[in-house]
Amino acid sequence: MTHAATVHSLWATAAAAPDKIPSPDIEYGQLSPTLIVLGAAIVGVLIEAFLPRRQRYAAQLFVSVVALAAAFAAVIGLAAGDYGTSKARVAAMGAIAVDGPALFLQGTILLVALVAVFTFAERRLDPVAHGNRVDSFAAQAAAVPGGDAEKAAVKAGFTTTEVFPLVLFAVGGMLVFPSANDLLTLFVALEVFSLPLYVLCALARRHRMLSQEAAVKYFLLGAFSSAFLLFGIALLYGYAGTVTYAGIADVVDGQVRNVTPALAGTMGNDALLLIGGAMVLMGLLFKIGAVPFHMWTPDVYQGAPTPVTGFMAAATKVAAFGALLRLLYVVLPGLRWDWRPVMWGVAIVTMLGGAIVAVTQTDVKRLLAYSSIAHAGFILAGVIATTPEGISSVLFYLAAYSFVTLGAFAVVTLVRDAGGEATHLSKWAGLGRRSPLVAAVFAVFLLAFAGIPLTSGFAGKFAVFKAAADGGAGALVVIGVISSAIAAFFYIRVIVLMFFSEPRTDGPSVAVPSPLTSSAIAIGVAVTLVLGVAPQYFLDLASQAGVFVR
Repeated sequence: MTHAATVHSLWATAAAAPDKIPSPDIEYGQLSPTLIVLGAAIVGVLIEAFLPRRQRYAAQLFVSVVALAAAFAAVIGLAAGDYGTSKARVAAMGAIAVDGPALFLQGTILLVALVAVFTFAERRLDPVAHGNRVDSFAAQAAAVPGGDAEKAAVKAGFTTTEVFPLVLFAVGGMLVFPSANDLLTLFVALEVFSLPLYVLCALARRHRMLSQEAAVKYFLLGAFSSAFLLFGIALLYGYAGTVTYAGIADVVDGQVRNVTPALAGTMGNDALLLIGGAMVLMGLLFKIGAVPFHMWTPDVYQGAPTPVTGFMAAATKVAAFGALLRLLYVVLPGLRWDWRPVMWGVAIVTMLGGAIVAVTQTDVKRLLAYSSIAHAGFILAGVIATTPEGISSVLFYLAAYSFVTLGAFAVVTLVRDAGGEATHLSKWAGLGRRSPLVAAVFAVFLLAFAGIPLTSGFAGKFAVFKAAADGGAGALVVIGVISSAIAAFFYIRVIVLMFFSEPRTDGPSVAVPSPLTSSAIAIGVAVTLVLGVAPQYFLDLASQAGVFVR
């Protein structure tokens, strides 16, 4: 039969049976957290278009906070309706999983975003310029740094309120990413949350060239990682003939009912499966910031506006680890013996690499960036456990880590000199005498990063290492403890610098923040201490949420 005849016969069949084309079946209630956030992002774009400039800031802040709170309430409602346990299911025609890990991670991302929005909205830190209060973002993003347009925008007191819808779009993508149940949804979600982050990284008010350089590096390396991910998706589709997670898992396990001749030809080709799986993993490990895909992390963390760095460091990790867990535990459990040794290697070099290079850093933001790389290694230890405890320990660690990170970067925004934020470590000397409260709060976050008992960092590390040891990765735990000891050295060094050094005469001042940043830091401290002193309730919550739907 010729091609034209085939097409004609298909049209004839479709015309003869008009009722056979299935209408899409979308469960709006179960997708409500994502839909609320994306809807609010679109409202934010309309606010930018139609409201006068004076009213935009208040309107954007209101819409963002209400939307994130409403989406979090929707997540709680779904969890209360047992969608995390007995009613876990696949929604949106197989594209999105609604299950325990998805809801737990979505709730974490929404809370992190809500606290991050407070730091985005902070307007008291810079000295008042031309009678206007300004924020951390460029007065006019499109203006050339140092050019006449930028000077005019600064003089007019413009502020960039577009950051709020950008954050909401990023959050919308992050909500879909860990709950994606097929590879194309995974890729679309990756792009939806990456593109706003590339833009946000370029918007710093001070050091604009550094900020734009960070954004270009992030964009180029992010494009590479997206390309690897997409090529891996193509290979996995070639192997299994489907992009759904369950479909690929069935082909891997050899449980396919109706094997077509075309599928039978590719199913035996393990090269497609192994190379495709490895490429998808590379795309996810890039987002996590694992060695050797970590090169963007320190540069981007240093150049991006600090509120953006805090949001990105916390929320991107949560979303990317959620997607990684789902890929390894739902799609490729049959390949465990192939991916575990590789992930062992990645976890070891990530823990040691992040900890050792962090010792040499002289900039606070770069130090926190390498610290985040080391933490990615610790979390990977829980991923490698391949047990239910592994999943729940990773979920708990992500929730604990994200608030410590947000709080630490919020403190960094407060220490300022004439050039903006004073991020060089030498300027932090004697901070404990100038501003004991700020230094003490930062010390709490550093101790949590170091994993000292009675902080959330200790509870998280203990859970992850225990799961890894029970899962037969005892050697990995030993290396993890050694890395933690190396990491503790540079955290303690900063504490010693703040409290036991003489303040410099030309040292920075500590800005008095508005209630917005104060509450962000307070929430960070509260979560750090509560999860450290009484972690059991939250560990139980994570273990209840630790079962993936298939």
